[in-house]
Amino acid sequence: MKILRPFIFLAGLLLVVSLACGGTVSNEPTVAPQEPIVQPDQPTPIPPTEAPVVSAGPYFTEEFDSDPQWHYEIIKGNDKSDPESVSYKFDSSRMIVEIPEEALFVYYIYEGQTYENVRLDIKVENRGVNSQQVSLICNFGDNAWYEWAVQSDGRWELFAVSDGYHRMHNGASNFIKQGKDVNEYAMSCVDNEISFFVNGEEPKGSPYIDRQYALRGGNVGFSISSLRAIPVLIEVDWFKISEP
Repeated sequence: MKILRPFIFLAGLLLVVSLACGGTVSNEPTVAPQEPIVQPDQPTPIPPTEAPVVSAGPYFTEEFDSDPQWHYEIIKGNDKSDPESVSYKFDSSRMIVEIPEEALFVYYIYEGQTYENVRLDIKVENRGVNSQQVSLICNFGDNAWYEWAVQSDGRWELFAVSDGYHRMHNGASNFIKQGKDVNEYAMSCVDNEISFFVNGEEPKGSPYIDRQYALRGGNVGFSISSLRAIPVLIEVDWFKISEP
Protein backbone atom coordinates (compact mmCIF):
# COMPACT_ATOMS: atom_id res chain seq x y z
CA MET A 1 0.00 0.00 0.00
CA LYS A 2 1.42 3.38 -0.93
CA ILE A 3 0.91 5.86 1.86
CA LEU A 4 2.40 9.15 2.96
CA ARG A 5 3.84 10.11 -0.42
CA PRO A 6 6.32 13.02 -0.53
CA PHE A 7 3.72 15.76 -0.75
CA ILE A 8 2.09 14.38 2.39
CA PHE A 9 5.39 14.70 4.20
CA LEU A 10 5.56 18.31 3.12
CA ALA A 11 2.07 18.70 4.53
CA GLY A 12 3.44 17.60 7.90
CA LEU A 13 4.80 21.13 8.08
CA LEU A 14 1.28 22.49 7.90
CA LEU A 15 0.15 20.10 10.64
CA VAL A 16 2.76 21.22 13.13
CA VAL A 17 2.26 24.91 12.38
CA SER A 18 -1.52 24.65 12.60
CA LEU A 19 -1.36 23.16 16.08
CA ALA A 20 -0.12 26.55 17.31
CA CYS A 21 -2.97 28.45 15.66
CA GLY A 22 -6.17 29.59 17.30
CA GLY A 23 -9.62 28.51 16.17
CA THR A 24 -13.04 27.50 17.31
CA VAL A 25 -13.04 26.79 21.04
CA SER A 26 -15.49 24.78 23.11
CA ASN A 27 -17.89 26.40 25.55
CA GLU A 28 -16.34 24.23 28.26
CA PRO A 29 -14.06 25.94 30.80
CA THR A 30 -11.19 27.69 29.04
CA VAL A 31 -7.94 25.75 28.70
CA ALA A 32 -4.84 27.80 29.45
CA PRO A 33 -2.81 28.61 26.29
CA GLN A 34 0.51 26.85 25.86
CA GLU A 35 3.84 28.03 24.50
CA PRO A 36 3.71 28.33 20.68
CA ILE A 37 5.20 25.52 18.65
CA VAL A 38 8.35 26.37 16.71
CA GLN A 39 7.88 26.14 12.95
CA PRO A 40 9.87 23.13 11.70
CA ASP A 41 12.01 22.78 8.61
CA GLN A 42 10.75 20.86 5.57
CA PRO A 43 9.93 17.27 6.58
CA THR A 44 12.09 14.44 5.29
CA PRO A 45 10.30 11.17 4.43
CA ILE A 46 11.35 7.99 6.21
CA PRO A 47 11.15 4.70 4.27
CA PRO A 48 8.35 2.50 5.65
CA THR A 49 9.07 -0.67 7.55
CA GLU A 50 7.76 -3.62 5.56
CA ALA A 51 6.15 -6.25 7.80
CA PRO A 52 3.48 -8.91 7.30
CA VAL A 53 -0.02 -7.88 8.33
CA VAL A 54 -1.72 -10.29 10.68
CA SER A 55 -5.49 -10.12 10.20
CA ALA A 56 -7.51 -10.35 13.39
CA GLY A 57 -10.92 -9.97 11.73
CA PRO A 58 -12.87 -6.77 11.18
CA TYR A 59 -13.68 -5.91 14.81
CA PHE A 60 -11.37 -6.57 17.74
CA THR A 61 -9.42 -5.05 20.61
CA GLU A 62 -5.64 -5.09 20.24
CA GLU A 63 -4.13 -5.41 23.72
CA PHE A 64 -0.49 -5.51 22.57
CA ASP A 65 0.51 -8.74 24.29
CA SER A 66 3.00 -8.94 21.42
CA ASP A 67 3.88 -6.97 18.31
CA PRO A 68 0.84 -7.13 15.94
CA GLN A 69 3.17 -6.14 13.06
CA TRP A 70 1.11 -3.29 11.68
CA HIS A 71 2.51 -0.67 9.33
CA TYR A 72 4.94 1.57 11.21
CA GLU A 73 6.22 4.84 9.75
CA ILE A 74 7.66 8.14 10.93
CA ILE A 75 7.36 11.65 9.55
CA LYS A 76 10.43 13.75 10.28
CA GLY A 77 9.38 17.31 11.08
CA ASN A 78 12.74 19.05 10.76
CA ASP A 79 16.35 18.43 9.79
CA LYS A 80 17.55 18.35 13.40
CA SER A 81 15.30 15.55 14.59
CA ASP A 82 16.52 11.99 14.12
CA PRO A 83 13.80 9.38 13.47
CA GLU A 84 16.23 6.68 14.55
CA SER A 85 16.00 8.13 18.06
CA VAL A 86 12.39 6.91 18.33
CA SER A 87 11.91 3.61 20.10
CA TYR A 88 8.89 1.41 20.68
CA LYS A 89 8.41 -1.90 22.40
CA PHE A 90 5.68 -4.22 23.63
CA ASP A 91 5.85 -4.90 27.34
CA SER A 92 3.30 -5.76 30.04
CA SER A 93 0.49 -5.79 27.43
CA ARG A 94 1.28 -2.25 26.33
CA MET A 95 2.84 -0.56 23.32
CA ILE A 96 5.38 1.86 24.75
CA VAL A 97 6.48 4.69 22.44
CA GLU A 98 9.38 6.97 23.39
CA ILE A 99 10.23 10.05 21.32
CA PRO A 100 13.28 11.93 22.68
CA GLU A 101 13.41 14.62 19.98
CA GLU A 102 10.90 17.21 18.80
CA ALA A 103 8.75 17.22 15.66
CA LEU A 104 8.56 13.47 15.04
CA PHE A 105 5.26 11.83 14.07
CA VAL A 106 4.89 8.07 14.56
CA TYR A 107 2.09 6.34 12.60
CA TYR A 108 0.84 2.82 13.35
CA ILE A 109 -1.73 1.61 10.80
CA TYR A 110 -3.74 -1.63 10.71
CA GLU A 111 -3.82 -2.73 7.05
CA GLY A 112 -5.60 -6.05 7.54
CA GLN A 113 -9.06 -4.64 6.82
CA THR A 114 -10.77 -1.67 5.21
CA TYR A 115 -13.80 -0.04 6.80
CA GLU A 116 -16.60 2.07 5.37
CA ASN A 117 -18.02 3.00 8.78
CA VAL A 118 -16.11 2.39 12.00
CA ARG A 119 -15.51 3.43 15.59
CA LEU A 120 -12.03 3.61 17.12
CA ASP A 121 -11.18 3.72 20.82
CA ILE A 122 -7.76 4.03 22.43
CA LYS A 123 -6.54 4.10 26.02
CA VAL A 124 -3.21 5.84 26.61
CA GLU A 125 -1.12 6.82 29.61
CA ASN A 126 1.19 9.82 29.44
CA ARG A 127 4.52 9.16 31.19
CA GLY A 128 6.46 12.07 29.67
CA VAL A 129 5.98 15.78 29.02
CA ASN A 130 2.53 17.34 28.91
CA SER A 131 2.83 18.74 25.38
CA GLN A 132 2.41 15.73 23.10
CA GLN A 133 -0.21 14.45 20.72
CA VAL A 134 -2.28 11.30 20.20
CA SER A 135 -4.26 10.94 16.96
CA LEU A 136 -6.96 8.54 15.79
CA ILE A 137 -7.11 7.86 12.05
CA CYS A 138 -9.87 6.48 9.82
CA ASN A 139 -10.56 6.17 6.06
CA PHE A 140 -6.82 5.83 5.49
CA GLY A 141 -5.71 5.09 1.93
CA ASP A 142 -4.62 6.51 -1.42
CA ASN A 143 -2.98 9.55 0.17
CA ALA A 144 -6.08 10.61 2.11
CA TRP A 145 -7.52 10.11 5.59
CA TYR A 146 -9.31 11.72 8.51
CA GLU A 147 -7.22 12.44 11.61
CA TRP A 148 -8.46 13.62 15.00
CA ALA A 149 -5.47 14.90 16.96
CA VAL A 150 -5.63 15.39 20.75
CA GLN A 151 -2.97 17.19 22.74
CA SER A 152 -2.68 16.46 26.43
CA ASP A 153 -2.60 20.20 27.19
CA GLY A 154 -6.33 20.26 26.41
CA ARG A 155 -6.53 21.09 22.71
CA TRP A 156 -7.83 19.01 19.79
CA GLU A 157 -7.96 19.39 16.00
CA LEU A 158 -9.74 17.52 13.21
CA PHE A 159 -8.01 17.18 9.83
CA ALA A 160 -8.88 15.91 6.39
CA VAL A 161 -5.65 14.86 4.71
CA SER A 162 -5.96 15.09 0.94
CA ASP A 163 -3.24 16.91 -1.01
CA GLY A 164 -2.15 18.33 2.32
CA TYR A 165 -3.42 18.64 5.88
CA HIS A 166 -6.66 20.61 5.99
CA ARG A 167 -7.92 21.60 9.43
CA MET A 168 -11.69 21.24 9.38
CA HIS A 169 -12.39 21.96 13.04
CA ASN A 170 -10.60 22.56 16.35
CA GLY A 171 -11.29 23.34 19.97
CA ALA A 172 -10.35 22.60 23.55
CA SER A 173 -11.79 20.46 26.30
CA ASN A 174 -11.40 20.12 30.05
CA PHE A 175 -12.47 16.49 29.65
CA ILE A 176 -8.83 15.84 28.70
CA LYS A 177 -6.76 14.89 31.75
CA GLN A 178 -3.56 16.89 31.60
CA GLY A 179 -0.13 15.88 32.82
CA LYS A 180 0.90 12.34 33.69
CA ASP A 181 -2.51 10.70 33.56
CA VAL A 182 -4.66 8.20 31.66
CA ASN A 183 -7.06 9.19 28.88
CA GLU A 184 -9.46 7.33 26.65
CA TYR A 185 -10.20 8.81 23.24
CA ALA A 186 -12.74 7.66 20.65
CA MET A 187 -13.57 8.57 17.07
CA SER A 188 -16.54 7.44 14.97
CA CYS A 189 -16.52 7.75 11.17
CA VAL A 190 -19.92 7.17 9.54
CA ASP A 191 -20.12 8.33 5.93
CA ASN A 192 -19.17 12.01 6.13
CA GLU A 193 -20.08 12.43 9.82
CA ILE A 194 -17.20 12.32 12.32
CA SER A 195 -17.82 12.14 16.05
CA PHE A 196 -15.23 12.15 18.80
CA PHE A 197 -15.17 11.55 22.55
CA VAL A 198 -12.86 12.21 25.49
CA ASN A 199 -13.13 9.89 28.49
CA GLY A 200 -16.70 9.01 27.55
CA GLU A 201 -17.78 12.62 27.03
CA GLU A 202 -18.57 14.22 23.69
CA PRO A 203 -17.02 17.70 23.54
CA LYS A 204 -18.62 20.67 21.84
CA GLY A 205 -17.86 20.51 18.14
CA SER A 206 -18.80 16.83 17.78
CA PRO A 207 -20.25 15.51 15.55
CA TYR A 208 -18.73 17.25 12.56
CA ILE A 209 -20.15 16.78 9.04
CA ASP A 210 -17.59 17.02 6.24
CA ARG A 211 -19.25 18.40 3.11
CA GLN A 212 -16.01 19.15 1.28
CA TYR A 213 -13.68 16.13 1.19
CA ALA A 214 -16.08 13.18 1.70
CA LEU A 215 -13.38 10.55 2.22
CA ARG A 216 -14.94 7.08 2.10
CA GLY A 217 -13.49 3.87 3.43
CA GLY A 218 -9.95 2.76 4.22
CA ASN A 219 -7.63 1.50 6.92
CA VAL A 220 -7.50 2.67 10.53
CA GLY A 221 -4.82 3.35 13.10
CA PHE A 222 -3.29 5.88 15.45
CA SER A 223 -0.35 8.22 15.78
CA ILE A 224 1.89 9.37 18.64
CA SER A 225 3.73 12.66 18.07
CA SER A 226 6.25 14.94 19.71
CA LEU A 227 5.72 18.65 19.24
CA ARG A 228 8.10 21.08 20.91
CA ALA A 229 8.50 19.71 24.44
CA ILE A 230 10.43 16.47 24.94
CA PRO A 231 10.78 13.68 25.83
CA VAL A 232 7.47 12.11 24.87
CA LEU A 233 6.68 8.79 26.53
CA ILE A 234 3.28 7.26 25.82
CA GLU A 235 2.02 3.83 26.83
CA VAL A 236 -0.85 2.51 24.69
CA ASP A 237 -2.93 0.13 26.80
CA TRP A 238 -5.30 -0.98 24.02
CA PHE A 239 -6.76 0.01 20.67
CA LYS A 240 -10.29 -1.05 19.77
CA ILE A 241 -11.96 -1.30 16.36
CA SER A 242 -15.75 -1.71 16.47
CA GLU A 243 -19.00 -0.98 14.68
CA PRO A 244 -20.11 2.64 15.16
